[in-house]
Amino acid sequence: MIRTPVPPRTSGVRLDDRLRAMAMHATARWTVRYGEGLRFAGTDLPAPRVVRAPTRHGSVRVHVYRAGERRDPAPAHIHFHGGAWLMRYPAMDDWWCRYLTATTGATVLNVDFRTAPYVVYPVAQRQCHDVAAWAAAGGGDLRLDGERITVGGFSSGGGLAASVCLQARDAGSFRPALQVLGVPALDMAGDLPEHATGMISTDLRRLVRRVYFPDVATRSHPYASPVLADDLSGLPPALVLTGERDVLRSDGERYVARLREAGVPATLDETPDVDHYFLTEDPRRARRTMAMVADALVLATERP
Repeated sequence: MIRTPVPPRTSGVRLDDRLRAMAMHATARWTVRYGEGLRFAGTDLPAPRVVRAPTRHGSVRVHVYRAGERRDPAPAHIHFHGGAWLMRYPAMDDWWCRYLTATTGATVLNVDFRTAPYVVYPVAQRQCHDVAAWAAAGGGDLRLDGERITVGGFSSGGGLAASVCLQARDAGSFRPALQVLGVPALDMAGDLPEHATGMISTDLRRLVRRVYFPDVATRSHPYASPVLADDLSGLPPALVLTGERDVLRSDGERYVARLREAGVPATLDETPDVDHYFLTEDPRRARRTMAMVADALVLATERP
């Protein structure tokens, strides 16, 4: 049985920051619209089934996408949505989950983990690991194949996917076959530019740190900042996707370099002349990138 630890305290978060984060949290379903132009596969799939998975911080809703009923244990991709650890809205990546399900045949699990300002680090990281470990153990009546589990995410979700891989390695809970990190946020402790331009502003990054990572001492922890981990050996192969103009590009580049130094196969794919919404900004290039991810997932989960 998973024991529920005492949740980290949120009381130290400034009231104005908390109110701003609450507004972002509450309005995400109306303000987040990226990816809508990429709904070209999986549109005919049924609405995802919602199940609950156990975690150390209570059960978590998981949106399950399937192309049809399967009798044999199925490969699964565990996806963690973006939103800067401030927006709890897994449906923002519905288009992506449908695409992967339709093109790979895998079961896709879109995790509805908790976010700030209602929790702080490491709640989301622990919940995401625990859901992925539950899936690797079969996922209850989902009948998933624990040897064919991949993980991935966009932005903060990419950071969560990298954190899950580190947690799984350290705990010996399961081994993902592949990690897919799209424009990942991997460093919560490094210096920030005074006035970053583009979609991910310096102001937003400071807000995230104050609201979800309020304890400065934890920001450099490897599960918060995977690129700062002392040891990256023994991790699953990685496919890291970056945008040329994205302020988080260096996070992905540094992580790939460090993985390779540790002997972990890592592929870096950069979309030219795009910011953080790297797929939406160049839909023609996006189709190639999306197909590359689908092919990588299929290859990683092929039966020997």
